[in-house]
Amino acid sequence: MLQHAILVLLLPLASAAIIALFLRRAGGAAAGLATAVAAAIAAIAIILAIHGEPFSASMEWLRLGDFSLSLGIKFDDLAALMLCIVGIVGLCVHVFSLGYMHDDPCRGRYFGGLSIFMFSMIGIVLADNLFMMFIFWELVGFSSYTLINHFHEKQSAADAAKKAFIVNRVGDFGFLLGIVACYWLNGTVNLTELGDKHVFSTMIPLLLFCGAVGKSAQLPLHVWLPDAMEGPTPVSALIHAATMVAAGIYMLCRINVLMTPDALTVIMWVGTATALYAALCAITQRDIKKVLAYSTLSQLGYMVAAFGLGSTHAEEAGAAVLAAGVGAAMFHLTTHAFFKALMFLGSGSVIHGCHHEQDIFKMGGLKAKMPLTFITFTIGVLAIIGMPFLAGFFSKDAILHLALENNHAVFAVLGFTVILTAFYMVRLWILVFLGTPRSEESAHAHEGGWSMTLPLVLLAVLSVLAGYTSLYGHLFDGVWSLIPHEEGLLIPLIGDALMLVGLTAAWVLYKPAADDALAQKSPGLFGALGALKASFDKLYDYYVAKVQQRFAMLLNFLEQVILSGLIVRGGAGLAGLFGLGARAAHVGSLHAYVYWFLAGVALLWAYAAGVF
Repeated sequence: MLQHAILVLLLPLASAAIIALFLRRAGGAAAGLATAVAAAIAAIAIILAIHGEPFSASMEWLRLGDFSLSLGIKFDDLAALMLCIVGIVGLCVHVFSLGYMHDDPCRGRYFGGLSIFMFSMIGIVLADNLFMMFIFWELVGFSSYTLINHFHEKQSAADAAKKAFIVNRVGDFGFLLGIVACYWLNGTVNLTELGDKHVFSTMIPLLLFCGAVGKSAQLPLHVWLPDAMEGPTPVSALIHAATMVAAGIYMLCRINVLMTPDALTVIMWVGTATALYAALCAITQRDIKKVLAYSTLSQLGYMVAAFGLGSTHAEEAGAAVLAAGVGAAMFHLTTHAFFKALMFLGSGSVIHGCHHEQDIFKMGGLKAKMPLTFITFTIGVLAIIGMPFLAGFFSKDAILHLALENNHAVFAVLGFTVILTAFYMVRLWILVFLGTPRSEESAHAHEGGWSMTLPLVLLAVLSVLAGYTSLYGHLFDGVWSLIPHEEGLLIPLIGDALMLVGLTAAWVLYKPAADDALAQKSPGLFGALGALKASFDKLYDYYVAKVQQRFAMLLNFLEQVILSGLIVRGGAGLAGLFGLGARAAHVGSLHAYVYWFLAGVALLWAYAAGVF
């Protein structure tokens, strides 16, 4: 099993290296190699999940005095579950990309980027210590930058890639400080050793949480994710829906033993605020990918809130934190990975069929034009809004049950978010697929080939079945056993009622509409929601222009005056003066040297006699 784990880690690295060295101009060969490797990763991940027993192994990589850095693998049910998600979704994205990126002249670079991303993400999943996780964490950031920037000739894509890179570095700085603090206080960052014995500190988990705030796009570092939709749509499905943004949730579940009640309370409210904020922003979006991007933000907020809700019964800082939050968060991460990847790839099918049109108000009537995409996308929509007996129904109810038990205020906010989720997703579904075509592009829409439809079918099936694996499956019991289950119909009835409120409101407003009915009937509310979306970007722009830039100018002034001026140039000038004096003393005359000698003797005598 260790050999299987090493193989699944190194295969995508080998693929990326071969593509970079030999296949950059051979797009077809690069696509075939990367897809074959993705298939092998998915197969090995499933084999490990079925037959693999928990194990850990490590080797020392670097030693500096008493400090040693190890590279190792920690495989358990949590790692097996995440590895299967990465493998299956990654394979679907690779197969979909065969058709979607077929005419792209830079296919080799694109598939090489996918391979290096798969390597980086699997490294996070299998890492047995925080230092190793941080190495692959940064590699994920690098690969995300390259994939978002695939269409680098577009200024918007280049700006989005830089924004994603910079914002993630802010969170990663806190993550690194947390790792250093953890090593300083505990003497280790090995995940198994930390679970056996560690120092409880609120500072350490909050610093580590900074990494999740950046990678999983939580308030206030969420601003990069909507702009990252500038990348190719399959990239959005792989990185910004199912795997990379879920890395923050996975990392929190990995370090749950370090959590304290105070830290988890902060995490809970950050996730709750993100879930509500992003759902409100999604209501006003016109770009199909932007709607799904804000939906992803909201669902990630659900997962973070679920993780934080596991702290309620911890009675003191040193007590073991209940793991119910881990179970609920990972359950929703699993179901969300499949139905959100389905909807992102479905949106890619729509965009491809509509000749790269992304405005939902220029679509319509695609139900008849693209029937398979319509059916599979509908399953994804029903899953995310919590329709009974689909995957999202089970995982959403687990989080609502946890919230109702532990914090009624959080339950109220998340319940309202259920209404908003149903509203904006049904709005999207109506405007894209129902009615009549509202543009030439949608009037001539068509399905893609098998490579673009087969992944949709597979993900649609998983969007139905993923909710049942936790109830009747025997795999990943170490994770599923942590899921809080409601005994009764209270939570399902409340969840379904809230979902029907949002669904009905969207149907009444948008079923007969070709324009944005909310903007027409309630322009004040629509404008306020639009301003809410832009508020953080405006705040950051103000901070950069008025605070950061002026502080940088002050530092530049001080550097020019004090460092370059007084210290560097002043020191050089003083040395030059001493040099001039020294040169003046060396005149080559014996008489002058005698006078200098006598003057020195007189000064030495005066010092010895105590004159000074």
